[in-house]
Amino acid sequence: MMEKASIGWQKQPNKLNIQGEIEKAIGEITGEEIELIASGRTDAGVHSVGQTANFKTNSNIPIEKFAIAINSKLKQSIRIKSAEEVDERFHSRYSVKSKTYRYTINNSDTASAIYRNLEYHFPIKLDVEKMKEAAKYFEGEHDFKAFKASGTSSKNSVRKIYKAEVICNGDRIYIELTGSGFLYNMVRIIAGTLLDVGIGKIKPEDIQNIINSKERSKAGKTLPAQGLCLIKVTY
Repeated sequence: MMEKASIGWQKQPNKLNIQGEIEKAIGEITGEEIELIASGRTDAGVHSVGQTANFKTNSNIPIEKFAIAINSKLKQSIRIKSAEEVDERFHSRYSVKSKTYRYTINNSDTASAIYRNLEYHFPIKLDVEKMKEAAKYFEGEHDFKAFKASGTSSKNSVRKIYKAEVICNGDRIYIELTGSGFLYNMVRIIAGTLLDVGIGKIKPEDIQNIINSKERSKAGKTLPAQGLCLIKVTY
């Protein structure tokens, strides 16, 4: 399990990325050329405190020392939180049972200087109770075609959301979604739609009609990447 800042996951030539940095670090301590398989990719600007990735190694480094060893070679924006041995059949992507994402909205009058890269500032007061009511419509198995970015390669847009919550903590509003999997930009679009509910642009009961429409134009805007964080991957 790892924690990372807002660098994109996927390995790309001549671009700073999480996958490439960790593979390089592991290569330095094991002398092997390895390939990391993650639970899923995260785009630039999106954070993670619970990403998981697996790889194969013949190294004799004790497993309890692996995280410390890799961290000694990494940039401070990436940290391995723990490492463990798994069954040969384990696959970080295909063995996933659920993922939990959190989108953070700073609903105060003034944006934060310190947390500006970890949240989305929206100074207009939001009706959290209506947002909570609307969130429940997302629970269950639905065709989320209206909540995926245009040009998404995934043909099957049916996903199952086990839990959808809106949590208020002072001026911070957290939108948390736990599901079997998510389409590209799906969480950010759902967050944008719930924000529209919060300002009265969309009624809570309209959510079901938006889902049924399968039309991207009916849903809210895609909120900025920096407010999104992958919290947990469950196997």
